[in-house]
Amino acid sequence: MDNGLKTGELEPALPSAQDAPGQRLCRVQARIAQALADAGRDAAAVRLLAVSKTFDAVAVRELAVCGQRAFGENYVQEALDKQQALRDLALEWHFIGPIQSNKTRPITENFSWVHSLDRLKIAERLSAQRPAGLPSLQVCIELNVSGEASKGGVSVAELPALAAAVSALPRLQLRGLMAIPAPVADQAAQRAAFRQVRQAFDALVARGHALDTLSMGMSADLEAAILEGATIVRVGTALFGERITPDDS
Repeated sequence: MDNGLKTGELEPALPSAQDAPGQRLCRVQARIAQALADAGRDAAAVRLLAVSKTFDAVAVRELAVCGQRAFGENYVQEALDKQQALRDLALEWHFIGPIQSNKTRPITENFSWVHSLDRLKIAERLSAQRPAGLPSLQVCIELNVSGEASKGGVSVAELPALAAAVSALPRLQLRGLMAIPAPVADQAAQRAAFRQVRQAFDALVARGHALDTLSMGMSADLEAAILEGATIVRVGTALFGERITPDDS
């Protein structure tokens, strides 16, 4: 489920089944552009990550034909199947789901980004298994800003030590933070949660980390996230429609 919405509704209107992929993409791009204008930020300050988990390769291809190039996946085997089916396209793949120890090798071999890093053990495995012929794996540490036991991520208190350890590993490049705050309907509350993420990011920068990425904001709350400094928004529902299996997107 997506969380939050500028208008005060918890869920945004779902795209119609009759809407063409290009129409959906243009609407999301327009929302991002308006939020950036409202924030007084540069028009190119935010990247759109299309969350394609549970949708098939055909749906990804339709959106790619419209110009979308970065896609986020949660499930390793599903993602690998899509990557194989879409190998003729120059796409950028981001892993955004929980990472199991036995899945680090296919993740580090087949993705350019990982947004959901929250354990040093996983970081060490990703570092050791990243093929030498590939660029460094771009990683974000997941911050559990709402303290929800059901979600992954480290606490604000645990963040500095993990960031320092990850930054020291070869074949990884720490880019910033990712967060999925608890769903709330009020934009002021949404912004407060995203502000905590930005403040944690700023604190790491003050410690000397060269960071540039805040991966936060989804279909229903991307405006609030952009107002608080998001540089990547992860959008699924507004681009692909309702999922058969409820999940965060």
